Amino acid sequence: MIGFIKGKILNLKPDVALIETASGVGFEIAISGAAYSLLEGKKEGEVYTYMQVKEDGTSLFGFSSLEEKEMFIKLTSVSGVGPKTGIGVLSSMSAADIATAIATGDVKRLSAVKGLGKKSAERIILELREKVSLFEKSETSSGTPVVTVSSGDEDAVVALMTLGFTRTESVNAIGRARSEGATTIEDMIRLALKGM
Repeated sequence: MIGFIKGKILNLKPDVALIETASGVGFEIAISGAAYSLLEGKKEGEVYTYMQVKEDGTSLFGFSSLEEKEMFIKLTSVSGVGPKTGIGVLSSMSAADIATAIATGDVKRLSAVKGLGKKSAERIILELREKVSLFEKSETSSGTPVVTVSSGDEDAVVALMTLGFTRTESVNAIGRARSEGATTIEDMIRLALKGM
């Protein structure tokens, strides 16, 4: 599995990058909007990648960060959401914004993404929220102490957990964000991610 590629940027378009590694092999990678912004104007660059192997071929998808890659994997685990849709969502919204939309059940915000209808947005929220709650249960049953938060902060905690952080890390980060003056879910998540 190819998880990271670094090298010379031979060609760059808003949705595709051609990167030549030190071994002389050029990889064509379907990239997110954030990855494009990261590579734009540079001679060399790096992306985190996800390799998909299917009967009709192999595809590489590139991301600006591990968090973005994790969100792509989560999105494409939802039935009916393929890699093109996953990249499309990540090109329209940041991973933190997607996590916030999932945590707050914001169907309208997700369904505003081109190629993602209301039903798909609802399915993403339903299936990814279930994954987060399953993660919470497994952490609790393993003997890890459960930290409680106010109901107003729970959505922000769930959003961070959707990005791959543990419940304890998420609760602590939201607590720090609160102490720094964050009041809205968006501000709490933004400040929490900066401190992680």
